[in-house]
Amino acid sequence: MIRPSHKEIHNKISEAKEAAARRKIAIVEPMSFAADALELDYPVESISEILHILLDEITPEYYAGRRPPQRSYESCIQGADLFAFQWKSSVVHSEIYFKFALKEGCLWLVSLHKSRKK
Repeated sequence: MIRPSHKEIHNKISEAKEAAARRKIAIVEPMSFAADALELDYPVESISEILHILLDEITPEYYAGRRPPQRSYESCIQGADLFAFQWKSSVVHSEIYFKFALKEGCLWLVSLHKSRKK
């Protein structure tokens, strides 16, 4: 079986939504994340609200990560599966690249920026 399956991706999106709703959100690289937020023109303080909307936009069809998922090497989420998505967001009006991990009920934001894929 090739991972992640459609069902696994759907479940990870649901888990991410639940964590965001509980405001269990952490950022792997805050400075980089803040710079990307400026580029997307949203205030970092509103990340919880933005995430809620963005997570409602994504579906398993937008999965852009590796198969099987890449594992994080960052110490805070070492070994956690990374789930990446790319799509045209109606919220921020740009092609978006969004990568996250889930660890102990927390949504860890790895990347959220305009797509840099050529």
